[in-house]
Parts: sequence; structure tokens; C-alpha cells
Amino acid sequence: MLTHYLTIKTNGEHELEIKKSRFICQLARVADETSAQKFIAACKKKHYKATHNCSAYLIGEHDEYQRAHDDGEPVGTAGVPMLEVLRREHLKNVVAVTTRYFGGIKLGAGGLIRAYSNSVSQALAQIGLVEGKLQQTLLATIDYAQLGKVNHYLETENIAIIDTTYLTQVTLTLSIDQNRLKSVQTQLTDLLAGQVAFKLGDKSYHEIAYHRPK
Repeated sequence: MLTHYLTIKTNGEHELEIKKSRFICQLARVADETSAQKFIAACKKKHYKATHNCSAYLIGEHDEYQRAHDDGEPVGTAGVPMLEVLRREHLKNVVAVTTRYFGGIKLGAGGLIRAYSNSVSQALAQIGLVEGKLQQTLLATIDYAQLGKVNHYLETENIAIIDTTYLTQVTLTLSIDQNRLKSVQTQLTDLLAGQVAFKLGDKSYHEIAYHRPK
């Protein structure tokens, strides 16, 4: 199970014009090859009058499924450059379809490679990326007198409180990065002199906006 991944924020599309040809890149999150093929088919149906509907996808925890299709463009000038952008960005479970409406001016092999590559990279920049982190739900039960101290610690450590239950004691439901789980438990135990009870909940991915370092 991956501890983290990068993918697109949401499905979407972006269009650019190069020498009178329209390039419309459509991106979607997919769970498997069947979903990717359905998306490609839907794009082709939507743009059935287009000159080309080129596609690429990258699927699986370890990128087990990679496909690129030029759809009539010269071999290696469309699908592969699109796939290379997805690889370069280290994205997971994404399909891209770039529709081209030919404008009458030929671009040459180099021009096509740049056009299809840019169609995907610009669409990614427009839509945005998210980073998914595997997080563990941790229930921490404490005395009421400890609540202020614990809240200050959680705020300082940027740990999210999902829920708070007030009964005889206070139970905080926390969401913690998997790789921080043991250290957080140790720090809370030390902070509260052992006066805390823990219970593990479910694991799930939590997604936040991602901006690649410049």
C-alpha cells in the first residue's frame, strides 16, 4: 500500500491553439484500465469530427499499466510524449486524451511532439495536482484537564482533529500520517505522563493541494 501518491486535483480539460490547430487535452482520474478505455471512448464520441484523439494513461501503484496511442499521427509524436509528461510528474491513475482539430498547417514531427507534450503539461498546470498521504485514524482518550495541553500540541504538530467526543473523558479522533504514528503516540504519552489511552481506527488517504518545488 502506497504511503503517498500524486494525481490530478479533479477531472478537467484545457485547450491551446498552435498554428491554427486546436489541441484539447482532457484529463481524468481512473482506477483501472477499463475506466481509462471508457473515458477514451467517451472523448472520441464527443469529438468524433476531430482529426485525431490521441491518448495515454498511467495506472497502478507501481505504474503497471502504461499505454500510449497516436490515433493516426506519425508514430511516436503524440501518445508517447503525452505519457512521458505523466511519468515525469510521477502521477498515479491518470488518463489523458488530446483531441486535435487540424488547422491546415503541418507542424512536423518535432512540432507535434512539443504540441502534444505541452497540451498535457498545460492542462495539469491549469487543473492542479494533489498529494494523497496514507493516514491512520487514532483515537486518544484523555482527561478534561489535559485538553488544552493536547490541543496546543496537535496545533503545533499540524495534526488534524476529525472528531471530539465528550463523555466521562474526552476522546479525540485524529488523522495522522502513517510514518508519524509511533512518534505521535510516544510524544503524547510523554506529554501526559502516560495518562492517555489509544485505539487505532481505519487507514485512509487524505489529499491536499500539491505545488511542485521550483
